[in-house]
Amino acid sequence: MAFREGPAHTKLMTAVPNGKPRHWWRLSYESRLFVAAIVTGSPGLLVAELLLWHSGYSSQTKITITALLLVTWIITAVTLRNSIVRPLQTTTNMVAALREEDFSFRARGATRDDALGELVLEINLLSDTLQTRRVESLEAVALLKKVVMEIDVAVFTFDPHRHLKIVNRAGEQLLATSAERLLGKTAHDLHLEPLLRADIKHPVFMRFAGKEGRWAIRYTTFRENGIPHELLIISDLSRALREEERLAWQRLIRVLGHELNNSLAPIKSIAGTLRVLASREQLGPEWQVDMRKGLEVIETRADALSRFMQAYTKLAKLPAPTMKRVELPRLIQRVASMESRVPVKVESGADVAVDADADQLEQLLINIIRNAADASLDGSLREHGPVEVSWQVEDSIVEIAIRDEGPGLLNNTNLFVPFFTTKAGGSGIGLVLSRQIAESHGGSVTLANRTDRRGCEALVTFPVHIPGQESEEQT
Repeated sequence: MAFREGPAHTKLMTAVPNGKPRHWWRLSYESRLFVAAIVTGSPGLLVAELLLWHSGYSSQTKITITALLLVTWIITAVTLRNSIVRPLQTTTNMVAALREEDFSFRARGATRDDALGELVLEINLLSDTLQTRRVESLEAVALLKKVVMEIDVAVFTFDPHRHLKIVNRAGEQLLATSAERLLGKTAHDLHLEPLLRADIKHPVFMRFAGKEGRWAIRYTTFRENGIPHELLIISDLSRALREEERLAWQRLIRVLGHELNNSLAPIKSIAGTLRVLASREQLGPEWQVDMRKGLEVIETRADALSRFMQAYTKLAKLPAPTMKRVELPRLIQRVASMESRVPVKVESGADVAVDADADQLEQLLINIIRNAADASLDGSLREHGPVEVSWQVEDSIVEIAIRDEGPGLLNNTNLFVPFFTTKAGGSGIGLVLSRQIAESHGGSVTLANRTDRRGCEALVTFPVHIPGQESEEQT
C-alpha cells in the first residue's frame, strides 16, 4: 500500500484482485471536518457580505470587515476541527498504548458530563483493569516458574524440532548437567527421545547420568503462541516405593508378631506348667488329666499357627493370572449355586465374555458371596435376607454388584488389612486376596453400605479385555 501527499488531499492506491492498481481521491477525516466547518459557516458569511456591500460604508471599510470575517471564519473552522480531532488523537494514543501493553497511560480532565468524557474514563478504567490482570498474570507465571524449578520432579519442554527449551533443577540433577549446557540440545542428544511417547503407562527402570531407579513417565503436548511443544515429566518412584516397602514390612511384622504371640504365649505357659508337674517326685492322681489338657492346648495353638502360616503362604504366592475367554453369566451362576446357606438371587445381565483367569475370578466371587452370606446370617438380625448378584457392562468395563441385607459396615478402615477379621475362625485374607485378584486383572474391589436399605454392597470392576493379553477360549 503506497501513499502520496497532495495539496489538500491524499491520493490512495490499493491493490485489486487482478493485480492492477485502482486510484480515487479522498479527503482525510481532519480535512472533512475543516471543509464541513467552512461549509457550515458559509451561508452566514455570504449573508453578511451581501448586507455589508449594500451598506453605505466605504470600500476600504468593506474590504477590512470582509478580511476580518474571513479570518474569523477560518479560525473558527480550525478551532472546531481541532476540538474534535485532538480528543480523538488522545484516545488513539491511549488505545495504542494498550496495544503496546503500556497500561500507565492515562487521560486527565475527563468527566461523566459528556459522551467523549465517558469514553475516555472507560478507557482509563480498562487500562486499570488490564494493568491489574497483567500484574496478576505475571505473579502467577512467576509462581508457576518457581514451583516448576523447585519441584522434586524432572520437567523437560521441547520445541517442534525437539530442542530442549525448559528444564528445572530436578532435570539438571537427573542428567547431571547444568541448564546452560542442556538448553538447545535435542532429545536425541539427551537420550530422552524414546520417552517422548504417550504409551508409557507403567513405572520403568532406567539409568540416567545422575541417578538410576524406577521412574514414572508422563508425556503430553501443549501449544505456546500457536506453536506445538512437548512436555516430559519424569518422577522418581524409588523413594516412595522404599517407603511403601518399609510400611509394608512394618505391617507384616506387626501382624506376624501378633499371631505368633497369640500362639506361643499359651504354649510357653502350658509347657512350663507341664514341666513343673513332670519334675515332681510324687504325681497325684489328677496329673494325667492336667497333662492331657495341656497337650490339647498346645496342639490347638500349634494348629492355629499352622493355619495362619498356610493362609499367609496362599496370599503371598498368588500366581499371575492366565487369561482365557470366560463366559461371565455362566461363571456367576455356577458360583452362586455353591452358596446354600442363604438364597442367592442372580439378576440377568449382559451376555458378555471376558478375558480373565477363570479359577482366580471364581475364587474372588466365592469370597465376596461368602462374606455377603455371613453378613446376612448375622446373629443380631431377626430376619435373614437374600444375597443379590447383578452385573452390567459400560464402556468396556464389567461391574459386578453383590448386595446383602446384613448389619452393614461399622468401620471400613481395616477391611483390606491382611489377617484382620471380625469373624470367629476367620483368616482375614478373603478380601485382601479378592482385591489382589481384581487388581491383577486391571480392576478393583470396593465395599460400601447400601443406600436403599440395610446391608452392604460390594462392587467388582475389571475391563472386558486387557490390552496386550492373549486370550484363549474357555467354556
